Amino acid sequence: HFVHNLIHEEDEMEDKPRHRLQNVGEQGHMALLGHSLAAYISVLDKEQLRKLTTRILSDTTLWLCRLFRYENGSAYLHEDNRDGLVKVCRLIINARYEEYASEGYSVFRSKQPVIYQSASCRPGLGQHLCSQLGLPLSSLCTVPCNTIFGSQHQMDVALLDKLIKEDLEAEKLPLLLIANAGTPGAGHTDKLGRMKDLCDQYNMWFHVEGVNLATLALSDVTSAVMAATRSDSVTLTPGQWLGLPAVTAVTLYRYEDPALSLAAGLTSSQPVEKLRALPLWLSLQYLGHNGIVQKIKDATSLVSFCVQAKQMRHNILVVEDELNSPVVLFKFSQEMTAGEGRTNRREQDCASVRDLGEQLVQLVPTSGVEVVEFEDEGTYIRFSPLLTAAALGTQQQDIEHMVKRLMELVPVMSSTVSLRQDFREETHRHAASLRYVEKLSWPGLGAVRYQPQEAEGLHESRRKQELEKLNAELLKKLQDLDSDIMFSSGPEFETEDDCIFIGMVTEDVDVSELVETIATLGKEIEESGRLLENMTEVVRKGIMEAELQLQRANEEKLMEEGMLRQLPLVGSVLNWFSPVQSSIKGTTFNLAAGSLDSTEVIYSTKAQASRLSLQDTPTSSSKRLQGMIIHCCCAPL
Repeated sequence: HFVHNLIHEEDEMEDKPRHRLQNVGEQGHMALLGHSLAAYISVLDKEQLRKLTTRILSDTTLWLCRLFRYENGSAYLHEDNRDGLVKVCRLIINARYEEYASEGYSVFRSKQPVIYQSASCRPGLGQHLCSQLGLPLSSLCTVPCNTIFGSQHQMDVALLDKLIKEDLEAEKLPLLLIANAGTPGAGHTDKLGRMKDLCDQYNMWFHVEGVNLATLALSDVTSAVMAATRSDSVTLTPGQWLGLPAVTAVTLYRYEDPALSLAAGLTSSQPVEKLRALPLWLSLQYLGHNGIVQKIKDATSLVSFCVQAKQMRHNILVVEDELNSPVVLFKFSQEMTAGEGRTNRREQDCASVRDLGEQLVQLVPTSGVEVVEFEDEGTYIRFSPLLTAAALGTQQQDIEHMVKRLMELVPVMSSTVSLRQDFREETHRHAASLRYVEKLSWPGLGAVRYQPQEAEGLHESRRKQELEKLNAELLKKLQDLDSDIMFSSGPEFETEDDCIFIGMVTEDVDVSELVETIATLGKEIEESGRLLENMTEVVRKGIMEAELQLQRANEEKLMEEGMLRQLPLVGSVLNWFSPVQSSIKGTTFNLAAGSLDSTEVIYSTKAQASRLSLQDTPTSSSKRLQGMIIHCCCAPL
């Protein structure tokens, strides 16, 4: 209970919805049970422990090699999915530099090793290898992808061949080539067959990784992915593919010298380290061959349902499924308007796709979609069921629901994009009070600021304060309108506080009427504020004048009546014996006019009204009333 509170403490304090946890089914519980059993088994007798761990590791290796068609391979299990490649690099260095064990890094002076990777590989992978191996970054060669022919995410094999020849001429040693069977972004597979031939030609180690390696377990495998079985090593992530929590990654490799494998750290003589295989061993036992194949097959079949989005009208969303990749990419695509810059349109489209992806994640959390960004191509919504479906429990109805949501959201996005230019032009027509604010990262209709020309003459700090106050009041009034349009102060990271952001709109929205409404409401707020400010100034001046007149009246009263009459007790007695008729007139403060007026008009009006009412009464009543008036007037005397 204490740990549960720690997990949700921050969300409860900030009133956030609790994060969705991974769908841990029975197979997930089996994997988690393996960690507990591993801790328990570690306290067994050493001989029992050695026999048991050797059996578990050998069984796991055999099953993985048969399942993913990697014959005669050895397995290294590791927590960090990059660690297997680091150990493989150490193995190659020990094999290619015979004196490395005795002389260390000094052997690199004669021939500097070179590691080749694709420009589409995992970010930071090459830098991590150089850091762990103690190699300079000059030992890392990043090969560009195809720019004219083939996929934009495949390594250019012809250029790779040229780079290898140049390194050989520079007396460098080509050491390792890292290829992708499913790039991290688009899920495309390199030309593995041609790359393997190059590695054989130049005596290089060939390593393959990627999500498409999961399809090797299926009966129908594409030839592009099947070529990965010829590689010298592969890195598998069965925990992601099968939805198994806390299961290690596995690197399968082929090498016959056990001494060098031990020196590189690929094998260990410690039985406890071999227990890393226990959670995966239990999960494979539980699922069985048919269960594993079915999970991967179900995940890849979800792609066909997602491709239904190709039929969306106006080709607003483009589905990219080149090379039969089990990864689907959506991108926003619409024609540019006249006078619109390509850079601005691309940034706005990226913002729209990013917002669309975030909405899909909220509306259909089990879909597993995410937003990815490519340096040269922009922002995409990616659907990669092999990485997410097993963990989230994604079903066909979830994908159908996602496609349905796309059908609803995309037309609104399209109409918003088409009306942005009209909104900009209409705002410029109200230049006397409205300012269009360019916010390319905002996916909605646009942003405006109510800024009357009178505010330009104010001091900078005062002007900013007044604009923030005015636009905050205008935003509140716009939000109170009975409209489907969303008005907000912008995203959380927005630094400007005096802008009004308009969200997405439908095609039936009258942009000119919308801008006119904003300008009219802003004018009303401005005028009411100005009236209030003028009234405040008038009242302030009137109060100051009244204070001065009261002060003069008190001085005149003191001069006329004398000091003795101002004393509380003495003044009352003196006024009783010798009443005084003051010449000081009463005054009243008129809030509407902000002026001081005499009270004589009020008293004369009241007296006249009383006299008229007395004349209308009978004579006897008048006499009684006059007597009462005389009595009341004389009583104080």
